[in-house]
Amino acid sequence: MDLPLSYQEITKILPHRPPFLFVDMITELELGERVVGIKNVTIDEPFFGGHFPGNPIMPGVLIIEAMAQVGGILARLSVPESMNLDPSKAIYFAAIDKVKFRRPVIPGNQIVFELTAMRKGTKIWKMKGKAMVNGGLAAEAEFVAAIG
Repeated sequence: MDLPLSYQEITKILPHRPPFLFVDMITELELGERVVGIKNVTIDEPFFGGHFPGNPIMPGVLIIEAMAQVGGILARLSVPESMNLDPSKAIYFAAIDKVKFRRPVIPGNQIVFELTAMRKGTKIWKMKGKAMVNGGLAAEAEFVAAIG
């Protein structure tokens, strides 16, 4: 598989579509181990109109959702048979723990998500991840993904 994975390739892996697809590119991938993905945050994101008008901040829950989507790419590509599942049933966010938000994410930022597998299998994956902006930690979390 050639990197980086583009938006078009990502839409073949994840069932999400705009405005709820929060991954623009995958730049690093070690199947079964780790993944690095990017989200370019722009002022025209639909949530900015109502989330702190005049002081737009990306909602923390969407940062975590983006992190989970990047992790979903790692899990699905690492379990090749999961790519044959109905896309609407391919992967689910099952649990979240140890979430911390360290700094706001604003329009113009590029979020770099780094996720590492803690426990992996054919059905359940546990991952830890961090969201970095300009080299600084913006958010971190551990979560569980269920395939199928």
